[in-house]
Amino acid sequence: MIKIACIQSDIVLGDSSANFENMKIKIKEAVNNSATIIVLPELWTTGYCLEEINKHTDVQQPIILELQSIARTEQVTIISGSFPIARDNGVTNTLVAINKQGEILKMYDKVHLFQLMNEHHYLQAGVDDGLFSLDEFIAAGFVCYDLRFPEWIQAHAINGAKVLFFVAEWPIQRMQHWETLLKARAIENQCYVVACNRVGKDLANKFGGGSLIIDPWGEIISKGGETEEIIFGEIDPQKVDEIRNTIPIFEDRKNGIYKNFKKSI
Repeated sequence: MIKIACIQSDIVLGDSSANFENMKIKIKEAVNNSATIIVLPELWTTGYCLEEINKHTDVQQPIILELQSIARTEQVTIISGSFPIARDNGVTNTLVAINKQGEILKMYDKVHLFQLMNEHHYLQAGVDDGLFSLDEFIAAGFVCYDLRFPEWIQAHAINGAKVLFFVAEWPIQRMQHWETLLKARAIENQCYVVACNRVGKDLANKFGGGSLIIDPWGEIISKGGETEEIIFGEIDPQKVDEIRNTIPIFEDRKNGIYKNFKKSI
């Protein structure tokens, strides 16, 4: 069994230093509770200060480097939420996965930008997959709005992912969608789902927490409330194989029919 911690923190808008100090305390608490994988929320160093996001990119790399050091020292894997990362064509909302040796396993740029919160005006969309390999299993990472695109998530499960990590700043008014969609992604892909959402509020939104660890049958292992906390849960990647053998949905897919679909009405 693998013990996972999701740290659902509040965020001080635009203050990477304060947010990192808060997060380091919580990471230490998760380590002291024997977590071997720690998951952080979306844009937890800055929050949604998108209009000035370019001003915050320089300080992200030192934070990532220190997280790598923490991972190596504590021998924990850190799915370290997402950061605003400067690219040649603009700023991306990038999930960073770090293994227990302190190596970066994956930098996944959020593919689906959320127009309702004006991401498309300030951020550049990613074009690559979120797959990465841990010692025990293949996993995939996604950022918030990606959750609403089941075909994107399923492409990763088809390519071997057994655990799907979601990092988010999901508003409180759509928490029913959050939980329903996460359970659906677990059931339809026969995967574990580990989802870490922030709490608190910024100038325009209140965020709902409700971080979740869900098994491949869609059963909730652990669930957070609406305040800062760490939720813990244990997963067994071998259970994914057992369930996929019981109901072999990937074997029963009809890719040729789907690809050549033509409406008849």
